[in-house]
Amino acid sequence: MGAGQESLSPGQLETVLGAASAGAGWAFEALYRHFAPSVVGYLRVQGVRDPDDLCSEVFVAVFRGLGDFEGCEEQFRAWLFTIAHHRIIDDRRRRSRRMVETAYDDMPELDGPADTEGEALGAIQFDHVAQLVNRLPADQRDVLLMRLVGDLTAREVAHALGKSEGAVKSLQRRGVNHLRKLLIQEISMETVP
Repeated sequence: MGAGQESLSPGQLETVLGAASAGAGWAFEALYRHFAPSVVGYLRVQGVRDPDDLCSEVFVAVFRGLGDFEGCEEQFRAWLFTIAHHRIIDDRRRRSRRMVETAYDDMPELDGPADTEGEALGAIQFDHVAQLVNRLPADQRDVLLMRLVGDLTAREVAHALGKSEGAVKSLQRRGVNHLRKLLIQEISMETVP
C-alpha cells in the first residue's frame, strides 16, 4: 500500500463492495481511498498527462457500473484496472488527435518552502524509470505496470487485458528481461570512458 492509502482487510473490502453496489456513499468513498493511489500510480507511469483527473474518470465509470458488478475483491481489482487501461487508450487517442498546450494557469503553484533538491532528484528518478518502461513493447509495459504499480495478480492482469494467465506470465518475464538488458546497456555506456 502506498502512503496515504487506506487499507481495508479482505473481509472489510467484501463488505464495502457490497455496500457500494447497494449505493452507500460512504462505501464509494472507502473504495476510492483504498484503490485511487494505485490507479494514479499506474496512470502516471503510463505517461498520462493528468493522472489525477483521469483517475477521477475511472472512478466515475466504476461507480456508474458498480450496481451491475458481482464478484470478489480479485474480480473488482481486475475490473477497475480494465477500466483504467481503457481510459489510458482513450487518453492517448485524444492526445494524438490534437496538440496539447499548457497554459500559464495550468502551471502548478508552489506552496511555501520546498525541498527543491529532493523534488528534483525524485523527478529525475521517476522520469528515468518512465523512460525505461516506455521503451518496452506496449504489451510488456502494460503487464509490468499492472503487476508492479497496480499490485494485481497475474490472473487479474489477464482478466483486465483479455489475455490468458500464461500469456501474462510470459509477457512479464520478457518485460523483466528486456528491462534488465536496457539497464545493463545504460550501465555499460556510463562506465565506458
